[in-house]
Amino acid sequence: MPAAEFEGRITVYVVLCGILAASGGLMFGYDIGISGGVTSMDDFLEKFFPTVFRRKEAAKQDNYCKFDSQGLQLFTSSLYLAALVASFGASKTCSKYGRKATMQLASIFFLLGVVLNAAAENLVMLIVGRILLGFGVGFGNQAVPLFLSEIAPVRIRGALNILFQLDITVGILIANVVNYFTTDIHPWGWRLSLGLAGVPAVLLCVGSLIITETPTSLIERRRLEEGHAMLRKIRGVDNVDTEYREIVHASEAARLVKRPFRNLMRRSSRPQLVIAVIMQFFQQFTGINAIMFYAPVLFQTIGFKNNSSLLSSVITGTVNVLATLVSIALVDRVGRRVLLLEACVQMLITQVAIASVLLVNLKDNNHLDASIAMWVVILVCLYVMSFAWSWGPLGWLIPSETFPLETRTAGYAFAVSSNMLFTFVVAQAFLSMLCHMKAGIFFFFAGWITVMALFVIFLLPETKGVPIDEMTDRVWKQHWYWKRYMDDAEENDRARKIENGASL
Repeated sequence: MPAAEFEGRITVYVVLCGILAASGGLMFGYDIGISGGVTSMDDFLEKFFPTVFRRKEAAKQDNYCKFDSQGLQLFTSSLYLAALVASFGASKTCSKYGRKATMQLASIFFLLGVVLNAAAENLVMLIVGRILLGFGVGFGNQAVPLFLSEIAPVRIRGALNILFQLDITVGILIANVVNYFTTDIHPWGWRLSLGLAGVPAVLLCVGSLIITETPTSLIERRRLEEGHAMLRKIRGVDNVDTEYREIVHASEAARLVKRPFRNLMRRSSRPQLVIAVIMQFFQQFTGINAIMFYAPVLFQTIGFKNNSSLLSSVITGTVNVLATLVSIALVDRVGRRVLLLEACVQMLITQVAIASVLLVNLKDNNHLDASIAMWVVILVCLYVMSFAWSWGPLGWLIPSETFPLETRTAGYAFAVSSNMLFTFVVAQAFLSMLCHMKAGIFFFFAGWITVMALFVIFLLPETKGVPIDEMTDRVWKQHWYWKRYMDDAEENDRARKIENGASL
C-alpha cells in the first residue's frame, strides 16, 4: 500500500506533542555535556577523586594520562550501565502501560538521581545518583523515539523523530554553557551544574501529562475507539480508516506473539535486530561520545586552561545543535543513506587530521601552540557537525521505524540497551585509551568509520517514505541480502499459532 493512501495533515497538535516528548532528549544531552565539564572542575576532583586532582596539578604529568582513572570514568559510565538494564523493563512498561506512562517514569527516576548527585557527600551517593539517572535515561530513550515515530505522518517521520536528537544536542550545549559559568563558583559550582539537570526532567514530567498517547499504543492495548479518535485528532482529517485498519492488523498480529523477546531471535526478525544493534555500535565507535563526554578534558590535554576548554566545548556544542537542524531539513528529502555516507567521509578525514596534528605536535609534556590548538578545535567542530546530521539522529531513528509492531518495543529495547552498553564501554575506557594510545586513539576510531561506510553501502536499506507498518514487505523482503532471512506469511502464521497454542 503506497504511503499516499494514508490521509492526514501536519497538525499543530502533532508538532506540539513531538516537541514536548522530545524534551526527553534534553535530559540525556544535558547529562552527556555536564559530566565531562564537572569531571574537569578542581573542586569536584578534590572532593571525590583526590588522586586525579593531585596528578592533574603535577607540573610534569604526561598530557595524555593526567585524567586516567577508572573511578572517574565510572562516574560517567555507571549511568549507561544502569540504562542498559532499565531499557528492558522500559520495553514491558511501553507495551503494557503505554509510551506516555513510560516517559513519566523516566522523569521521576531522573529527578531522584539529580537530588542525590547535587547533594552528594561521598562517592557512594554520587554513583547511586548516577544509577537512578541511568534508569531515567533508559526509560526515556526507549519511549520517546517510539512515540515520535508512531505519531508522525510518514512524510515527516524522520524530521519529527530527529527532534529527540536535536534536544540531545541542545542539552549538551546548555550543559557546556552552565559548566562555563559554574566552574568559577567555589566550592559548590559542580553541585549547581549537576542540580540543574532537574530542569529538563521537570519539562518531560509536565510534558508527558499534556501529550496524547499514540494511536498504536492505544490500539495495541485494545482501546480501539480511543485509538481511532486519537488518530483522527493527530492527522487532522476524518478519513483515517486505511491507516487505522493497518494499525489494527499489525496489532492483531502482535497480540498472537506471547513472547516478543523470543520472537526477536527468530530468523525472520534477524535483519531488523542486526541493523538496530549494529547502528548503536557504530554510533558509539565513531568516537563521538568520547569527545562529547570529555571535551573539556580533551581540550585541557592539548593545552587549554579550564575556562578556555569549557568555552571550546560551548563552541562544539553550538555546532552540534546547528548541524542537527540540517538533518531535520534533509532526512526526509535525500534519505538516510546519503546522510550516513557523506558523514563517514567527513568524519574519516577529520579524525585522521586530528590524529596527525596531535601525533606530530603534542608530546607527553608539552602544550600545543595556540594556532595549532585552534586548528584542533576547528577539526573537532567539523567532525561533530558531520555526526550531528547523520549517525547521531539516525542511530535512533532507523531502529525506531523498522521493527514490526509485534517486536517493536522488544526490538527497540535491544537497540537502547545496545547503545547504553557501547556508550558504557567507550565512557569507561576512553581516558585509559587516551593514556595508552595517545594520538593513535583517533586513528582507532577512523578505522571503525571505514567499516561503517562499507556497512551502509552493502547492508543498510533505505527507509525514507515507507509507512512504519509496511517495512517488512517493502524494505526487508526487497533487500538483496536480508530477504533471505524473511519467512513467508504462511510460515509466520504457523509459528504464531504454535506459539499461541503452547502458551494456552
